[in-house]
Amino acid sequence: MTHESKLARGLGLGGRATVLAALLVAGPALASNDSSSASSDSGSQNSHLAVTESDFGKTPQGQQVKRYRLTNRNGMSVDIITFGARVQSIKVPDKDGNVTDVALGFDNVKGYIQNNPYMGATIGRYANRIANGQFTLDGHTYNLPKNNGPNTLHGGPEGFQKQVWQAKEIHPHGTVGVEMTYLSPDGQMGFPGDLVTTVRYTLDNDNDLRIHYSAVSDKDTVINLTNHTYFNLEGAGSGPILNEVAMINADKYSPIDKTEIPLGKARSVKGTPFDFTTPHTFGDRIHAKTTQLMRAEPSQGGYDHNWILNTNGNLDELAARVTDPKSGRELEVYTTQPGVQVYTSNFIHGKYEGKGGKTYHHWSAFTMETQHYPDSPNHPSYPTTELKAGKKFTSTTIFKFLPE
Repeated sequence: MTHESKLARGLGLGGRATVLAALLVAGPALASNDSSSASSDSGSQNSHLAVTESDFGKTPQGQQVKRYRLTNRNGMSVDIITFGARVQSIKVPDKDGNVTDVALGFDNVKGYIQNNPYMGATIGRYANRIANGQFTLDGHTYNLPKNNGPNTLHGGPEGFQKQVWQAKEIHPHGTVGVEMTYLSPDGQMGFPGDLVTTVRYTLDNDNDLRIHYSAVSDKDTVINLTNHTYFNLEGAGSGPILNEVAMINADKYSPIDKTEIPLGKARSVKGTPFDFTTPHTFGDRIHAKTTQLMRAEPSQGGYDHNWILNTNGNLDELAARVTDPKSGRELEVYTTQPGVQVYTSNFIHGKYEGKGGKTYHHWSAFTMETQHYPDSPNHPSYPTTELKAGKKFTSTTIFKFLPE
């Protein structure tokens, strides 16, 4: 049986879905990184790299949720669960070698089902907001469920974050990882086309957590995928991130209206609280009573905006960096995506009890959601998010943790 047939069978598919699976796995870029390359891995590159699988619990419908733990020689570990293809934990050493979890989350499936701040999740089919829950494609208007005021947020109320994904271990050269796949059927959350999506998480001995997305549809559709991990580099649940120092390689950002939909034209960050071209703490200007900060969080202000990156999709060019002076931990972000949504957990008001019984509060984390711009299907001038039938979507983001 071919790999694509196995994939289709694992997803409970047949017929044209097998063709989709074949398109998804085709191509030298992906094939060269498949688990079949494990036999060529040897020596120091794979020293102490490991992946282990365990049970994480079940959904209320009885679906088994698996956890995959990726580890390297530096004491770093990353836990990925199949519910939402999400990051459940990232443990990294500080400047003194002390290992701490820097990703917010929950200890069990129930926590992720009862609470919905998208912690760690793969977001799709469309990350961020679509205005008025509708868009027009090929002359047809598609209506989506509205779950964020008048808008659709993160693919709708039953988006990718609510699904249990198929998973397998992978061993690309010099790394270890897990590959997760999900079929979103035609019409799910209002989006057209059977869409097969694969997310690959890999970890290496340089503390690079690489996330590679690929997807193919049997109809013209729109797509925007991201990861919604909440980071606190001092440690999840340690308090606010206002003293963490951020640099964002972007000269422009997307101003928003009262419902957090982009106004259309980008604005310069110069002379505004959105200028992170030189490093500043999150707290330096988050309290400024500007219209844009108050639209992101009307009571105290906050960041929840798209920065238009200067990197032009170059994965080798630094997109953003955040440093925690206390622990010495540093996160570098590299991506092929044109934008990054930075969110300072403005609406986590102590109502979430996270891992280890820690309570998460206002401004207790930040996200680095690499993605296309919000509401792109309704803005022809933005980089397109259209995916033609039979064509493959791909993107890659790297979260690099220092000190190594």
